[in-house]
Order: sequence, then structure tokens, then C-alpha cells
Amino acid sequence: MKGIFSALLVPFDENGAIKEQGLREVVRQNIDQQQVDGLYVNGSSGENFMLSTEQKKAIFKIVSEENNGAVKLIAQVGSINLDEAVDLGKYATELGYDSLSAVTPFYYKFTFEEIKNYYETIIDATGNNMIIYAIPALTGVSMDLAQFDELFQNEKVIGVKYTDGNFYLLERLRKRYPNKLIYSGFDEMLIYGVISGVDGAIGSTFNINGKRAKQIMELCHEGKVDEAYEVQHVTNDIIEKVLDLGLYQTLKEVLYIKGIDAGTCKKPMSPLDASKKDAVKQLVHDFDL
Repeated sequence: MKGIFSALLVPFDENGAIKEQGLREVVRQNIDQQQVDGLYVNGSSGENFMLSTEQKKAIFKIVSEENNGAVKLIAQVGSINLDEAVDLGKYATELGYDSLSAVTPFYYKFTFEEIKNYYETIIDATGNNMIIYAIPALTGVSMDLAQFDELFQNEKVIGVKYTDGNFYLLERLRKRYPNKLIYSGFDEMLIYGVISGVDGAIGSTFNINGKRAKQIMELCHEGKVDEAYEVQHVTNDIIEKVLDLGLYQTLKEVLYIKGIDAGTCKKPMSPLDASKKDAVKQLVHDFDL
């Protein structure tokens, strides 16, 4: 369960329906071309929080079929509807996903005891492993070391997707829990996570730039930090341009240019502005994506 995991993109048509063949092509691109170690399915990059339960299940099934045991699979089942999270967790477990993950419940100001109960309910109902998805900038939920201590007491909580810039807390978690999995969640900060001892990373840009992410990890593990920084510099040049043009729209357009039917984004997200298509082509050319 270590290494680089793509936060999987999902192609949609103009009516918001899943493009099954396109999704299969995106899975293959990640496995065959980017050579990732795993796929993180139905996270933010899959536009998950705009989907129906049935769409989420369809994505889990299609990805499982196309992957066919090639790489590790993590199913993000988090929802502020706990019944839905349990239902999705059971379904993904039946499909053979290697672990579940769940974003901390958001929008309402849940207490830590409510958050802890949320995770324990999903684990108890499914019997599967759980990776906490901590992304305080979007959920408004910041957990301290003592709260992670409580969550990690459950042996089924095997790790955390740590999308946070607090590297002091990351260092404290790494020291205290050498046997728990810690995944870096910020692609642009990957090198700092690797230096801090993360076991892997989960990111959206790995759909098009996974090879460089793997290179950063490998160079750091070999002690070649200066070389790793050079790869991170290039990676961040790419990320800056992608963010400037529109994150998910640009990632999908890059895949389209590569011959993959990555579809469009689900409303209320807008499609890529046609005036930006030449800039995306230049991005692909300049960075050999």
C-alpha cells in the first residue's frame, strides 16, 4: 500500500453521465503510462461530492473491473450522510478494494466524538481497513495529535491521507506511528512529505504526471535530494500552469490530447474555456506530458 496513488479523474458527458469507456481509458493511462502504484477512487478529483450513490457505485465497479488486480485500490466512501458512507463501504469491500478511505464529515461543526463515531461506524459495518482523509482547508476539520492518537487506536485505521501544510504535525505523527501509512496529499509539496518520511502520496496531477512523482520519491530514498528538488521544480511549474488554466478541466484536456476520452466536468463545474485549449497543447508539448 505504499507509493504513488492517482486520485482518479472521472470522465462525464455533457449531461453528467459517466463515460464508461473513457473511465476505463483513464484507468489504463494511470497503470500503463504513469505506472502508478495504486488508484484512489471517488475522491475530490473524481468530482465525488456531486455524484449520486448509484454513480459512485458504478465508478467503483468499472475501476475494479478494469484494474483487475493490477494495482492497489483505495475506495473513498466519505459522506456527511453516514448511511451512504456505510453502503458505499460495504459495496467497495465486496468488490475487493484493498482499503476504504473517508473524508472527515464536513459542513456542520461536528464534535470530535461524532467524527470518531463516524469512522468507527463505517469500520464496524464493513470490516475493511480505513485511511483517514484529512483536508482541513476544505472541510474545516483540523485534528491535533491527541485526536489522531484516539483514531489510530483502532487497528483497522491503517493510515491517513494528509492534505495539510502543517509539517510539524506530520513529523510528530511519523515519529509516533512508524507502522501507520501516511500519504502526502499536496502534489506541490511532495518532496517535503517524502523528506518527512511519508509512505506515499495521493494526488490529482499524478493522472498526467505520475512518473515525475515516482521519480521524486525514488531520488529522495536514494539520498539524491538535490536531484529530487529539480524534478519538484518542474512539477510545480506544471502545477502552476494547470491551476491557472483550471485544475480538473486542464487535466482532462491533457488526457484528451493524448487520445484518452476524459470527457468534461460535471455541472456546476464549467467545461474548459475553448480559448485555453492552445495553452493546454503548449503545456503538453513543453513538459512532454
